[in-house]
This record gives sequence, C-alpha cells and structure tokens, in this order.
Amino acid sequence: MGDNENRKVYEPRIVKNYREMIEYSVKNYADKVAYKYKKNGDLKHVEYVEKTYEQVGKDIKAFATELLNKGLENRKIVVIGNNRYEWCISYLAVTSANMIIVPLDKALPNNEIENLVIRSEAEVAIFDKKYIEVMKKLKKDTNANLKMLICMDNIKDNDVENFSQLLQKGKELLKNDDNRYEKVKVNPEKMSIMLFTSGTTNVPKAVMLSQKNICANLSDFASWVKLYPTDTLLSFLPIHHTFECTVTFLYGFYSGCTVAFCDGLKYIQKNLVEYKVSVFVAVPLVLETMYKKVQKAIHDQGKEKLISTMVKISNSLLKCKIDLRKVIFKKILDNLGGNIRLVLYGAAPMNKETIVGFNNFGIELVQGYGLTETSPVIAAETDKEKKPGAVGLALPSLNVKIDHPDENGEGEILVKGPSVMIGYYHNDEENQKAFIDGWFRTGDYGYITEDGFIYVTGRKKDIIVLQNGKNVYPQEIEFLINKLPYVTESLVYQRGKDKTDTMLCAKIVYDKDLIKEKLGEKTEKEYQELIWEKIKEINQQLPVFKHIKKISITTEPLIKTTTQKVKRYEELKRV
Repeated sequence: MGDNENRKVYEPRIVKNYREMIEYSVKNYADKVAYKYKKNGDLKHVEYVEKTYEQVGKDIKAFATELLNKGLENRKIVVIGNNRYEWCISYLAVTSANMIIVPLDKALPNNEIENLVIRSEAEVAIFDKKYIEVMKKLKKDTNANLKMLICMDNIKDNDVENFSQLLQKGKELLKNDDNRYEKVKVNPEKMSIMLFTSGTTNVPKAVMLSQKNICANLSDFASWVKLYPTDTLLSFLPIHHTFECTVTFLYGFYSGCTVAFCDGLKYIQKNLVEYKVSVFVAVPLVLETMYKKVQKAIHDQGKEKLISTMVKISNSLLKCKIDLRKVIFKKILDNLGGNIRLVLYGAAPMNKETIVGFNNFGIELVQGYGLTETSPVIAAETDKEKKPGAVGLALPSLNVKIDHPDENGEGEILVKGPSVMIGYYHNDEENQKAFIDGWFRTGDYGYITEDGFIYVTGRKKDIIVLQNGKNVYPQEIEFLINKLPYVTESLVYQRGKDKTDTMLCAKIVYDKDLIKEKLGEKTEKEYQELIWEKIKEINQQLPVFKHIKKISITTEPLIKTTTQKVKRYEELKRV
C-alpha cells in the first residue's frame, strides 16, 4: 500500500495483465467505436474508418495467432511508425501472446534506429513504409538479429510481409479452430515491453517493463482520474512514448473510450472539432500555444474587457455550485471542438496563467508526473484535488519520499511500488546507480508539502552548482522567462566569468509575430534591449545568486525530443 491509499477518488477495476484488459473491454464495450481515423490518411477525399471493440478483439487475436504460427513466442518485436490502428493492434497482439514489444521513436535518424534495433536483439520489425530501406539494410546486417519484416502499409516487396496479409492468415487459422492464442500463458511479472529512454541524455537506456508494471499504473491512475466510455480521446503525442502509450492508448482502451488519430500537430484544432474530442493528453508547449491563440483572438476582437467580466461572474456562480461556463464561453469552446472537458498533461511545468485560463472556460487541466522507468505515472492531480504548480499526489500504490532533504525540504525524489521497472536491459552498472535500498532514484529534485503534494524543482543532472555552493535549478528561472508573452522557450546555463566565479546566461527564443504585435516593428538589437529590461525585472524576483547576467535571443527553436523536451546537452554544445 502506498502513502495515499485512503485518498482514492474512485474504486478502480484491477487488471493483472493485458489479456485480462483486452477481454474485459472487448466483451463490455463490444459495439462501441474503439478507433476512428481517416482511410489511408487522405485529408482531401475524407472517408472515416471506425473499428468497434469487437472488431479490435478479433484483429488482435488473429494477428497474434499468425505471429505464434511463425514460432515467435518469447521473441522481441520492434514497432515503429505513426500513431495508427496497425500500431495499436501490433502492440496488443504481441504483448498478449507472450512476446516482447519494442516501441521505437518514429523521429529517430536511421543510424539511431539501426543502433537500437541491434541493441534490442529484436527478430521482427513492424513498421510504416518509410522505414523499408533501413529495415532491409538491418536484415542483412550480421550484427542485427532481424529475420522478418512486416510493413503496416500494403507494398509489393519479396523481402517484406504485409500486415494486412498476416492478419488475413490469422483469421483463416482461427476459422480452422486454431487455439494456440488461448493456450499461451502470459507471465505478468516478466519483461513484456522494452522502451528506450527518450534521449535527453547521451545514450538511451533500455527500460524493461512488465505487464504488471503498466497494469498497476492503469488501475492506480483510474482511482485518481476517470475516463468514460462516452469519451473520445485525440492521440497526437508520439505513441511509442510511455505517457501517450499508457494514458491515451491503454487507459483509453481500459475505459472503453474512442481514440481518434490526429492528422499532425498543425491539424490539432481541426481534429478536436471534427472528432468531437472530449479528452486529450498533451505537453505544456502545445497547451500554451493553444491558449495564446485563444487570447490573441479575444484581443483581436476587442473583447478582453467583456471576457474578463464574464469570467468574474462565472467564478462567482461556481462558488454557489452553478456552473455555466460551457454556456457563457460556448464560442471559445466551439473553436476547441466544443466537447473538451479534460486535458491531461505532463513532461514539463505549465504556466499557471494557462491552467487558470482554461479552467475559467470550463476545461479541467490535470497534471501528471513520471518517467519511462515508472510506467510512467508517479504522481498526478485528481478529479478532486489540484494545486497549480504541484505535479500532484503520489498514486495510491506508490510510496514517494525525498532523499536527504536540505533545509528547505528539497532533495532527490525516490519512489517504490508495483509500477517501478524491472531494471535496465543488460546494464548492471546503471541498475546499481538507479536504486538505493529498493527505492528508485528518479534523478529529479523536489519537495513534498505536508498535505502530500509533490513539487518538482529540476533535474539532478541539470543543476548548476555555483562556486559558493549554491544550487540553481535552471528550469525554475526558465519558467519565469517563458511567461513573457512573446517568449516561446528559453535555456538557462552557466558560463565561466573568470577563474573564481560563474555567471548565469539565458538563450531566449521569441515569436516574431507576437513580439512585433506587443512591442512594434524593431531591429533584433532593439528587441534584445527590450527583453533585457524584462529580464532585469525577473532578476528582482530572485536572490542575487540566481540573477541572469547575459542573454542571447533567436527565433530558432531549441533542439527537442519528440515529446518536446529540450535536449539540454545538445543545446549546451551549441551555446
């Protein structure tokens, strides 16, 4: 039992493995639409495809049966590609038939794909057609273990099997009473998912997760935040990433929701409208961009005063348990699809103004915090308890504590519980570093308040230690800089001023259109001077040792992972 067992908001359904989860949803939500997407991704001549839970169940069983027929039980299978139906079926078929899935980042360059496929020791790869050449090259590579290639798209190539044909073969086997899928016994405690860490550090580590790990996380999360079979989720974060995979894909399936696949980042708003999305999982950067667009539309229409008044009236009514936000702000909400009730987000801190702003319009924002190694959610706000600025409460079955807290109660966040990984694959050295007396070291610094809310102040490896021994968390200062309306992101780093001291510098990325709108047409030098004035104001809010002494400005985005985390080590090489 964890620290917060008694704070459960809902009594969740406990699932022990994927097979149990699939069988429950297929039986109980049989006629409900599980997946909705555009046929062949065609955005011009739109034809929608809908797959019910019953159809999904049949496809999982058929595809798994054919994989078992090819003698792949216990083997590792790579999957790489866009968020799509075939990806989901591959993942669920592989894992529920006692094979190991290795989801890879679709944005990786070919040399990294080659490296990770070799390291994973995978014998099969399932992929989008854009990866055909790299996979064919790997199949010939004697360092790789790859023996079979499966393309999610229909192509003609003698070296490559088609997903649709294998699915059909599986259906034929089932018609002839093939029952090997039923006979397979899945051990929920052994490695079922191998995930490579996202690469904000130099060498990705291979994380071993079991079905017990992820199922514990699903049941835990279900006791904090509820999804309903009437909900439609938009899947747009990369599905290989454990946050999107666990929360949108698996928790959506567990809850009987419909998952719609996004056509791409620039189509989010359009997809929210056309699929009538009620819940989506996002990162702060996406939400802050959306909120800035809403604010800009209000400003352009000269309605700032009116909206401000309506927010005050609406919030007064809320105190009397009268919620008219969906009525009062209907026009704003219609631009976001008209159906959004809940946004789940994680990966970075969020501007408080954005959280409060969305909430004022009737959209609940729930923050989560976790790592690949923890399946992933460690803490989250609940449907009842929220605190802007905190990452939430530790999930019911997890114990969380601070290691060697300083005078402010800050130290490394440690976690113990059923969703903590088995360990890193073939990496004893990192496994020894990762655990202390059975507790997993997150590498994040933070503190826990008396009421149990966890605050994350920064990554341990990113902390800047000054000559006087003071610790500076760059994220804390970046958060303040990013609140400037025309700043999209920033990077705080240290540079040696002389032999005895270091100074803090900031690289600031600004939005050309927004800065022009706020400050008028200027040269870059003039913009730099005006931003510097604002940095001086931020310095006044901070102790002297945290003052920024030098800035550089640019319109070029910082280098990021596919989940929009800044690759600090690569950026630091550039600056």
